[in-house]
Amino acid sequence: MTHAVTAEGLRKRYGDTPALDGVDLAVREGTVHGLLGPNGAGKTTAVRILTTLLRPDGGTARVAGFDVVRQAADVRRSIGLVGQHAALDEILSGRQNLVMFGRLHHLRPAAARARADELLARFGLAGTGTKPVGQYSGGMRRRLDLAVGMICSPPVLFLDEPTTGLDPRGRTEVWDAVRALVAAGTTVLLTTQYLEEADQLASRVSVVDAGRVVAEGTPDELKSALGGDRLDVVVRHTADLPAAAAIAGRVTGAPGDASVDLDADARRVSAPVRDRSAALPEVLRALDAAGITVADIALRRPTLDEVFLHLTGARNTTENTTGKAAAG
Repeated sequence: MTHAVTAEGLRKRYGDTPALDGVDLAVREGTVHGLLGPNGAGKTTAVRILTTLLRPDGGTARVAGFDVVRQAADVRRSIGLVGQHAALDEILSGRQNLVMFGRLHHLRPAAARARADELLARFGLAGTGTKPVGQYSGGMRRRLDLAVGMICSPPVLFLDEPTTGLDPRGRTEVWDAVRALVAAGTTVLLTTQYLEEADQLASRVSVVDAGRVVAEGTPDELKSALGGDRLDVVVRHTADLPAAAAIAGRVTGAPGDASVDLDADARRVSAPVRDRSAALPEVLRALDAAGITVADIALRRPTLDEVFLHLTGARNTTENTTGKAAAG
C-alpha cells in the first residue's frame, strides 16, 4: 500500500532537551493515522516538521512524495493544516471566511465563491453560511476550520488535536466530517489526547513517548497486546474491594499482579482474563462464598486508555514556555 507520509529517524532538540529521538512513521494513503502521546511527548514537534514549519536536526521525512526539507514548497502545496484553535474571523460569516481564505490561496473571485459554497454544503454548513462565525457553536466552528483546511483539496490533512474543548456533540460533528473527508480519499494524520477519538477514527495508531514511537498498530492490535479480555467487578461496599481484588486475581490467574486494578471511587476491580468462559461464573461463586455483594460484573476488551497508560507509564510531562512546550 502507498504511503502518503513517511518519516525515518526524525530528531529534534531544544537545547539539551530531545523533543524527537528517532521517530519512524508510515501513514497509508486514504486513512486516518492517530499520533498519541502525553504532553511533551513530541507530537506537535513531529507535525511541525512534517508540515515544513520546523527543520529536523536529523532523519528524513516525505509528505505526498516530497522531501520536507529539500522540497518544502511542494509539501506546502500538498497539505492542509488544522491547528488546535480555529483560525477564523468571528465578524465575517462562514461563507465570507471561506472566500477570504480562497483568495489567500490565489483562487480567482468567482472560483473562491464557488469553492466556499461547495465546502459549506460538504461540511453541513450551507444553512448557516451567512451567519457571523461568532454565532457558531464549537462543533460548527471546527467544521468550518476543517473546510478552510480543504480549500485547495490537499491530498494530506494534518489535524492537531481538532476537538480540544468541544462538548460530546461538537466532537461527534467533527468526527463525522473527518470520516467524510477520508471516504473522499483524503489522508489524515491526527494528533490527539482523546483515546476515544483515536479509537473512533484511526485505522492505525502510533503511540509516542519521550520523543520515540513506543508502539504502533491498529486499535484492536494494541488492545490485544495488553492481554485480551478483562473482567470488571463492581462491589456494593468499598470495604470489600481488597478482598474482591484478591479473589479476582486468584481466579483469573493474576494474583498480586499489577494489572489487577482497583478504582475506589467506582468500587471496581478490573483483572486480565485468560479463560473468559470459566472466569465469570468462578469469580461470582467465589465472591458469593466470601459474602461479597456484587453490584455489577462484566467481561470486556481493554480500552485504548489502558493501552496508553500501560505504554507511557502514566507519564505526565509539565509543559513550560520554552522548548518543552514546543515538544508537545
